[in-house]
Amino acid sequence: MQIRDLPYPDPGVPDVRSGPRFLYWLGRNQLGGQLKSLSWGLLHQCGVAGLPLGVGLAVQAVVDGSGGGLALAAGLIALLGVAVALGDTMLHRTAVTNWITAAARVQQLLARKTAELGSALTRRVAAGEVVAVSTGDVEKIGWFVEALSRFAAAALTLVVVCAGLFVYQPALGIVVAIGVPVLALAVLPLLPKATRRADTQREQAGKATELASDTVAGLRVLRGIGGEDLFLDRYRSASQEVRKAAVRSARMWALISATQVLLPGLLLITVVVYGAQLALDGRIAVGELVTVYSAVTLLLYPLRHFEEIAMAYSFSRPSAKRAARVLSLERTAYAPDGTADDTKDGMAEDAAGGAAASDAQAALGGDLYDPATGLLAPAGRFTAVVCGDPDLAGLLAERLGGHAISDTGEEKPPSALLGGVALDDLPLITARGAVLVQDKDPVLLSGTLGELLDVPASGKVTAVDALEAAQCGDVLAALAQASADRTGDPMRTRITERGRSLSGGQRQRLALARSLVTDPGVLVLDEPTSAVDSHTEARVAAGVRGLRTGRTTVVFASSPLLLDQADRVVFVHEGEVAAVGAHRELLRADPRYRAVVTREPDGEHGEHAGDTANTANARTRELQEIEESA
Repeated sequence: MQIRDLPYPDPGVPDVRSGPRFLYWLGRNQLGGQLKSLSWGLLHQCGVAGLPLGVGLAVQAVVDGSGGGLALAAGLIALLGVAVALGDTMLHRTAVTNWITAAARVQQLLARKTAELGSALTRRVAAGEVVAVSTGDVEKIGWFVEALSRFAAAALTLVVVCAGLFVYQPALGIVVAIGVPVLALAVLPLLPKATRRADTQREQAGKATELASDTVAGLRVLRGIGGEDLFLDRYRSASQEVRKAAVRSARMWALISATQVLLPGLLLITVVVYGAQLALDGRIAVGELVTVYSAVTLLLYPLRHFEEIAMAYSFSRPSAKRAARVLSLERTAYAPDGTADDTKDGMAEDAAGGAAASDAQAALGGDLYDPATGLLAPAGRFTAVVCGDPDLAGLLAERLGGHAISDTGEEKPPSALLGGVALDDLPLITARGAVLVQDKDPVLLSGTLGELLDVPASGKVTAVDALEAAQCGDVLAALAQASADRTGDPMRTRITERGRSLSGGQRQRLALARSLVTDPGVLVLDEPTSAVDSHTEARVAAGVRGLRTGRTTVVFASSPLLLDQADRVVFVHEGEVAAVGAHRELLRADPRYRAVVTREPDGEHGEHAGDTANTANARTRELQEIEESA
């Protein structure tokens, strides 16, 4: 794989059982690139290691007064210089390629997992951790993959040089052969502590990133209540903890670096003293002493790669562990009885998946049913769902779209069924095409309004119709005024990241328009009008009902305006369907439903139930009058 060939057609299925296994999987999938880098690394390292031989031959030729020997030594040094230059250039090229391609593979895996899990991802993993994994952790993982081939080349070079010195000059070669392994392994006792400190640093950095992400996301609210200074102080405190952890980690790595300098220096002194004694005794020639001395000096270079690989592994292992944790979250298929079916891969599109996809296409007009709660949304009708617990409403909305996820050891309720077909059994792209879920906090990506609404769609609903149904007239006017285009076309006005330049209600209505343009077979909306006023809410409710006529629509809400527009209302209490009917009927008949819709405190629906129902009906009529007057 070359950089120009990125992205990968398929990044593969990673081994996410642990951080080290994930790193091994990455290295194994880049075996070709690792072998190329290893080959060029050997050429470079062996060229460097061979220079002392040329120097020794040149010195001995001068001592002996041999012109031919000096010319031979010069030619050998020139050849080795070419090998060093070529090997170093290509080693850098291939090693960086390994780094970039490994990082790209991890980023593709993370992007695929994010698309697979959708909004459910941040319910299992903190947003700050996802940011840390996709940025800094990806870089650390790529660093280890890049350093691996250089380390392997350095290790093989050390073996070759030690063996060569032993053959070339046994008396000194035995000292080097014993000393070099000791130098290479001397830092091992220091690595566990250095690794723990590196883990602590990364953990503190992740917490600081998460705090910063949360603070930026809630900056508008924090400024409204004057809390930005408080959170700024918290971030300062967190950043100081990161600094302290980084200093403690740096001290250990400084000690390791000092060890890697001190011990080779001691070996070099030993070789010089012992070699000089041998030369004085006439047991070795001056050229041989120079050769061994130069070889030991240059051995310090490959020994540095032992420190680098230790540091790279110490930093990449926790990064790989976090990446593996995110990638291990699965959209698991479940059997009808609610037990996990481990033989089904949610990402695979095998023959069975293809058959299920065909069934789903044929069942797009079928009923949507959730076996866990008993919720039924008939095909082609507007169904409103009332839940006393907002968290339960969000989870139920995710499950109706087949977006619920599981991790190791966690049980999950049975899958929602569309036309009798389990959504969890469908290939992801088919499930997403069948049911569209808009959660209560939709995200607007940066870009123009036209780009925001340029989404995969049936083509039956135009952007104009969707914007009108979502009551985005004031939003269009504001965007037209802010447009940099001379024509004042709001469709060409840029929307800032996450729509921060818009109000909460404006963002909510634009997200609703985007969902309406898609025109899915089944549309699930979770509190789509929670941030708008009553007048606007009345018009939005009527607009959605009119535009979605004949299409299956499920709205999670407790607003009387939306509930009164629904063909049927389903009341879910304590995880099960407790009542089904029209909004006004349920107000009169079910005190629990009335308590949720009217925000009535518990215990007030006894003898005053009739008065409360009349008040609720009056409120509904009042809101209807608002809608008609609008």
